[in-house]
Amino acid sequence: MIALQTSAIDYARLRHAGRDVLSLALIDARNRTLAWAALLEEAPGEILTLGGGLPPAVAASLDPPLWTLGAIGWFQEYWIGRNVQRGRGEAADAQGPRLASILPSADALYDPATVARPTRRGLAADGLPDLQATRQYLVESLETTLDLLDGMREEDDAALYFHRLALFHEEMRLEDFAVLAQTLGVPVGEALLPRVATFAPRPPLVFPATRWLLGADAPGFVFDNERAPHPVAIPEFEIDAQAVTWAQYGEFVEDGGYDEPAHWSEAGRTWVEREVRRTPRHVDQMRHGVLRHRFGQLSRVAGAEPAVHVSAFEAEAWCRWAGRRLPSEVEWEAAAHQGASRGFRFGDVWEWTASTFRPYPGFVLGPWRDYSLPSFGRTRVLRGASFATPLGLRSARFRRFAAPGHDEGFFGFRSCAA
Repeated sequence: MIALQTSAIDYARLRHAGRDVLSLALIDARNRTLAWAALLEEAPGEILTLGGGLPPAVAASLDPPLWTLGAIGWFQEYWIGRNVQRGRGEAADAQGPRLASILPSADALYDPATVARPTRRGLAADGLPDLQATRQYLVESLETTLDLLDGMREEDDAALYFHRLALFHEEMRLEDFAVLAQTLGVPVGEALLPRVATFAPRPPLVFPATRWLLGADAPGFVFDNERAPHPVAIPEFEIDAQAVTWAQYGEFVEDGGYDEPAHWSEAGRTWVEREVRRTPRHVDQMRHGVLRHRFGQLSRVAGAEPAVHVSAFEAEAWCRWAGRRLPSEVEWEAAAHQGASRGFRFGDVWEWTASTFRPYPGFVLGPWRDYSLPSFGRTRVLRGASFATPLGLRSARFRRFAAPGHDEGFFGFRSCAA
């Protein structure tokens, strides 16, 4: 790993970062990737390859870390080092010819468009480069990226587009490592992840009717699903100032919320019966306090912490029980911007919204075709960030998305007046 002074990185403005700051941020992200590799290598069992007799349902929901590590290097090399049109930014031909990889058969091993998840598990067991070779690939692909960045003639949004894209892709994978560690019970220290915050309760916030410009555009980096900006009328609404806490969620559990069909949608009832849930994932006890597994350790959780590992179905059921509802994504975004000085807090858990993930009017598919397009109409929008989200990805306009039954991520929610 490379020694780095991260105080020189303005994480809040990485979407606008120029060559020098972007170079530091790319090195920082790769250092953290290698730190996760070291931690997972030292963990008991065959964590890197997801071997060692994991339950099939658990293994089926995860990518082997050894594959993910290689895929990080592949993504960066594919879009930068091998991409002869990289200087064109979003105007580059996503299907255009590529230079050869520094790693033989890299596309056959790591291209997520053609290497499905079951295949990734098979490759990890017998077929991928070992960890030492994968580390070398990560080092060499980054060296190429930094050399090309340093030699760049133009320093505009188009020229920097793929460097920024590669950075944010790697930051997404860093949170994936945290989710995997939580799922498998791997201990993680505060050097890699901060502790979850607690906070004093605040009253809900009321916002008047308005027209909000939903979406983003240049200058700077913009994900394709954030385009194009368009006005949306919002009636007056009341929204929680912060995410629902364990203390609040525990009242629902103690009141028999999981056993009352009226609280659940039809899809939610099917999910809760299939998953045999009476508490959120990783929770052992919720009556008379919360006992939860956090990175392999069972501990009592403060009631003031935000509830986490909650599916959209559970969030909706809590809202029906409480006589409230989930916010739409435009309500969430408007409140996050307008309520920043009034106590609106986000960044502890990703927050479910009531909105299906769909393209905005004027959507244009970006070069990374496997990012947004396959999930439109099939997933639900989450907003905000979690304690495990790298700082560069924390934005009130960032749209995360997941199937409503997913609860392995650091997912929570807040509510609105019905």
